[in-house]
Amino acid sequence: MNRIITIGREFGSGGREFGRRLSEKLGFAYYDQEIISEISKRTSLSEQYVQAIVEHRPSFSFPIHIGQSFYALENPAFEQTMTIYQEQARIITEMADRSDCVIVGRCADHILKEHRPFRIFIYADMESKIKRCREKGSEEKLSNKELRQKISGIDKKRAKYYEFYTGHSWGDKLNFDLCINTTQTVIKEIVPIIANLFNQSIQ
Repeated sequence: MNRIITIGREFGSGGREFGRRLSEKLGFAYYDQEIISEISKRTSLSEQYVQAIVEHRPSFSFPIHIGQSFYALENPAFEQTMTIYQEQARIITEMADRSDCVIVGRCADHILKEHRPFRIFIYADMESKIKRCREKGSEEKLSNKELRQKISGIDKKRAKYYEFYTGHSWGDKLNFDLCINTTQTVIKEIVPIIANLFNQSIQ
């Protein structure tokens, strides 16, 4: 079975950079936005639309394990959201079956539970997340208050999405093999340590 690492991350915590650098260090394939592109190809939906749907809980009042009982009810928006998630699950499984890889976000830890991935969760305090967002240069028009609200809003959506599809609490340490606090941390400096830890854990 291939070696799989899944990464859950808070917005602005550096999880995406961490995943990319870790995949490079280990020589693994790296999957993130590639998943969105592939969903778009298979569903004939635009990448922008798929991105807007992914990581947002469906507009349905029941969690997935209960919601399935009500699936017969006509709700086109809900059905399309479920179609996107199901396609996402198939794509992620195919990627895991193809080679050793690092997969960022999108409930990959739950989808691939039968593959027994090494599950990492990346988090940081708010000030550190604001600083990283500023360093990326994509949020320069927002005040600190507005940026704080944006970060909190995205994390809440991710939490609801994860809970809906998995039935577990997002970021709960019991659902991960390793939780990393990147507050005041230089990502590229900790990646070699984590890569070595991973290699030791699978020996």
